[in-house]
Amino acid sequence: MDILIATNNSHKLHEIAAIMPKGINLISLEKAGITEDIPETGNTLAENALMKAEYAFKKAQMACFADDTGLEVDALQGAPGVYSARYAGEAKNSLDNMNLLLKNLEGVEQRTARFKTVIALLINGQQYMFEGVVEGRIIEKAMGTAGFGYDPIFVPQGYNETFAQMPLELKNSMSHRSRATQKLIEFIRTLSSVQ
Repeated sequence: MDILIATNNSHKLHEIAAIMPKGINLISLEKAGITEDIPETGNTLAENALMKAEYAFKKAQMACFADDTGLEVDALQGAPGVYSARYAGEAKNSLDNMNLLLKNLEGVEQRTARFKTVIALLINGQQYMFEGVVEGRIIEKAMGTAGFGYDPIFVPQGYNETFAQMPLELKNSMSHRSRATQKLIEFIRTLSSVQ
């Protein structure tokens, strides 16, 4: 089964592709000939995910899903949240975002946070939403070189390593994105013969 994934983020594509069963063939935006940046102007992760999925679906006219992910830090009243990718500005620079977050948490002891992913799926004329959450905490300085985004400063609950210090297989066993993607896969299996 072919399904379009509405992202230009190569890290995200790689992460999701690693979880997908053989029966699901991911089509990238590039492969579908969609090269422009898709707008993300929603006020929630769900709105952004749906906006991206609808945009790509209109262009490609095929089953399509998109995700939006946010990091919610309790001490910052849930910020950066839906603005995670552009926390330090429209350039969407991961290092600047991380540095600003760490600066805003200087001297703060309560560093609990969570990553949340919402996936919007458009298939057979219907829309479906799936959510994945992982609880954790923000450490005081970046550690690790794997992963992307805020991974070097986020330690998931029950672990001592950041997502950026973990092998992809371990991260994918419990991450917010993998939890949402697993729900998506289970749902797709109910619609088709995907194993």
